[in-house]
Amino acid sequence: MRLSAVLRCRSVIKQQYVPQHKPVLDDDIKRLEDFMLSKPNILVLTGAGISTESGIPDYRSAGVGLYARTNHKPIQHIEFLKSSSVRKRYWARNFVGWPNFSSTQPNGTHHALARFEREMRIQSVVTQNVDRLHTKAGSKSVVELHGSGYVVKCLGCEYRIDRHEFQSILTSLNPAFKDAPEMIRPDGDVEIPAEYIENFQIPPCPQCGGDLKPEIVFFGDSVPRDRLDAIAKMVYNSDGLLVLGSSLLVFSGYRIVLQTRDLNLPVAIVNIGETRADHLADIKIAAKCGDVIPKLFDYRATT
Repeated sequence: MRLSAVLRCRSVIKQQYVPQHKPVLDDDIKRLEDFMLSKPNILVLTGAGISTESGIPDYRSAGVGLYARTNHKPIQHIEFLKSSSVRKRYWARNFVGWPNFSSTQPNGTHHALARFEREMRIQSVVTQNVDRLHTKAGSKSVVELHGSGYVVKCLGCEYRIDRHEFQSILTSLNPAFKDAPEMIRPDGDVEIPAEYIENFQIPPCPQCGGDLKPEIVFFGDSVPRDRLDAIAKMVYNSDGLLVLGSSLLVFSGYRIVLQTRDLNLPVAIVNIGETRADHLADIKIAAKCGDVIPKLFDYRATT
């Protein structure tokens, strides 16, 4: 297959997770640019909607989110803590999906935000995503609200290990999963036979023997207090909030909008669908982030 055909195929796969949307209007891009021009200390909050364009599905998008396409539901924190079978199922799926997930690359929105940071147009990025794509794109000031899939921690002590290193350990413990890539379905989910899951081996913490978990805030868990305090301080020191690709249905994200409005600071939102905070926004643009953000302050066409 020619390189051009491969690239087209990859583009189609990435876009299959982006919900239907209308073309962005030039006036909307101009409105958002004007909004940001007078606010060089804006805080940016990003959600799963910016990573769908990189090929990572979200949960809630109509027709293309994981809720719509599969029976897969996000893991609950209490279930992970209480059930060894739940931990096995989680780590088996995570093991199979890790090579694809960790090789995902940032898209135009991630790169644009990194450029805005270099140009001192924004203060920082707070992201609800655990994919590290902002860091891959070059952003330096990033707070991962819900943690990161790139770190594994012990539930009983302070032990931490890099997820890539942990993958090597899982590979050595589970040689039967050498055919794991073949288990990945075309829609990006994974299909693992029950016997594989039952026999999947998870190493205990080498320091205390405790259970290991990704450093991700699962559903039902709480964001660490020091992280919330740091974000509240960032909001206080900002001159507005820009929300990108989030429905804001999860309260940890919606809280940031409420904090911003409590300080009488402006809010702009770019998201394909409705959000929980549309009624609080000074600007709401119903469009794909990749059609808007990379075009802001991009003067290459006129130089």
